Amino acid sequence: METILEIKDVRKQFGKKEILKGINLSVREGEIISVLGPSGCGKSTLLNLIAGILPLDGGSISIHGKEVSNVKGMTPAENRNINMVFQDFALWPHMKARDNILYGLKIKKTEKPEMEERLQEVVSLLHLDGLIDQYPSELSGGQQQRVAIARALITKPAIVLLDEPLCNLDIQLRIEMRTEMAQLFHSLNTTVFHVTHDPSEAFAMADRIVVMNQGVIDQNDIPSSCYMHPKTSMVAGLLGAGNCLKKVEIISKNNGFARLKVEESILEGQYSRQSVVDDCGLELRFRPEDCFWRDEEEENAIPVTVVMSTFEGGVYRVKVETDDREGFCVLHPKFLSAGRRGFIRISRERLYVYE
Repeated sequence: METILEIKDVRKQFGKKEILKGINLSVREGEIISVLGPSGCGKSTLLNLIAGILPLDGGSISIHGKEVSNVKGMTPAENRNINMVFQDFALWPHMKARDNILYGLKIKKTEKPEMEERLQEVVSLLHLDGLIDQYPSELSGGQQQRVAIARALITKPAIVLLDEPLCNLDIQLRIEMRTEMAQLFHSLNTTVFHVTHDPSEAFAMADRIVVMNQGVIDQNDIPSSCYMHPKTSMVAGLLGAGNCLKKVEIISKNNGFARLKVEESILEGQYSRQSVVDDCGLELRFRPEDCFWRDEEEENAIPVTVVMSTFEGGVYRVKVETDDREGFCVLHPKFLSAGRRGFIRISRERLYVYE
């Protein structure tokens, strides 16, 4: 597949603070890329550089092989053949849905027959029949989102930029819309650059996930690899491995695994060196759903004491502590009373060690 977007050694700073520290990324035709990361990691700044809203301070950005931005200058946003869907939808309140959708074609002075033909195409694709003569205030959040997507697609851009497009919707609508959007973009072979702070949204939509951390890319991989083999502690934590133990000693390393001493227990887990921007020492990370309560000691298990159990619909989230009072959470089908002693077993493939 052809490379549509090429980002080479892109740098950006505000004042003395370096926000992007040399980003390199290629996006292929028809690919949905989700850029994920905590607040302040630089993902929105990167989106604005691609859109032409901000000038860059180093490197270059090319679309279809043509440079649109470098340190010497930049192609205006309106000439980049890019459209954006904003998190607040950004619809003109005084225009009906029809006029909002057609706005880009009117600016391009498209002939009226072609405008009507394209309008009917996007109305049919996005199930907007009967809604295009209503004002945004008369539409639900999901309907407004569909209008915003229709407006972005109708001009047939090279790339659609999504700026946290679902964050203002309620959770059930968010789940429905992310599936619909992924199906729509794939059916049209649309190239999408999607920025979000929500891992579940990225997993549901992306062909590839790019995880950013303090202005660099920590991991650029397919969703399943990011989840199963997170390369840094930050990636692991962002993708659900919120349990963290620091009182850990590495005994040996072999074939991508480390043998560890955790208090008096011996464990094994996936081993990885940290990103250069991280400095959090030795960490052991794992997910609550990858922990298994045992009444007796087993291989790859550590002794714990139950602190409390809370019901979360179908399972209990149980907070436990090690003998050194390091706390973490596990999921269990039954209530476990405070003070109960037991062991937590963790699969070596789901135990992540970062040095």
